[in-house]
Amino acid sequence: MPAAEVPTAQETLLRKMYEVFSTAERDTFLPHCLAQDVDWPNVADGVRLHGHDEVRAYWAAQFEAAHPLVRLEGLRLDKDGQRVVATVRPGLRDDAGDHWAEEPVEHVYRFGPEGLVSRMDIRPVS
Repeated sequence: MPAAEVPTAQETLLRKMYEVFSTAERDTFLPHCLAQDVDWPNVADGVRLHGHDEVRAYWAAQFEAAHPLVRLEGLRLDKDGQRVVATVRPGLRDDAGDHWAEEPVEHVYRFGPEGLVSRMDIRPVS
């Protein structure tokens, strides 16, 4: 049986989200990609964030400290067929240029009934 494909609306939303993350457009796009009560990881502090304001503040702090980059390398449905897995390569931009991690990671997304991201988790590539 062939693997199911990522639904078009979810793929389009995630591709746009990764496209704008490293730009000033991210704050404007946030309400169009994340549910109001989104559950988002704060990897640096090991806690979960909830809602647009907390995620916006987290992203702002990241960009004050450095210029994070995330390169989307692929999308697929998770084994459960409900979550979308984005294989990404994190990076950082500084005065010397762009620096990419040697190993990719997976961002795992759940979507709410309105079609927006309701939760994101990060895990090693499986």
